[in-house]
Amino acid sequence: MTLLRTGSMFTAVLVAVIAAMVSILSGLAICETLRHSAGLHTAREVVGWWPLLIYGPWMVASLSILRSALHQRRALHSWSIVLLFSTLATLLCVAQAPRTIAAGTSSALPAVAALACFQQLVRQITLTRPPRNAAPRHRNPPASALGRTTAVGRSPDGVPAGYSMPEKRAARSPSGSHRYRYGA
Repeated sequence: MTLLRTGSMFTAVLVAVIAAMVSILSGLAICETLRHSAGLHTAREVVGWWPLLIYGPWMVASLSILRSALHQRRALHSWSIVLLFSTLATLLCVAQAPRTIAAGTSSALPAVAALACFQQLVRQITLTRPPRNAAPRHRNPPASALGRTTAVGRSPDGVPAGYSMPEKRAARSPSGSHRYRYGA
């Protein structure tokens, strides 16, 4: 391992530790506020679990995002859940704060800080894992598989050379991609 790679991995681990600490501390900081926001309209047995109803889906979606990042996949649905529950936590905390700018800002800070640290953690994971050289999703079949000996170049209408007239008349796909229907 080179010094650059070692430094990069060390930084990613450090970001992971800091993000975990900030998330735990922000959960502890707003735990009582979330309990208080539920206390007025909720049974006493449920009030103690109320923060879990906010941070449970947040944590599950966060783990899904981390897994997707490790597999170099997108996690749009999970990100929307994280954003939704971060917004809910922020709004519930701001609603319980005194009506001053400083109090509203300080009550919103823990949830926003946890979200920001988590996003940076995901960025570190995607940066430390270089992208795979994935094969293209759609490949033209080799000329030999189609019974052709020449499939080089394209005619003026955009159809690959070496195809019969009925195949040239076959329409492109509605998406306009380079996939053709053969034998139409």
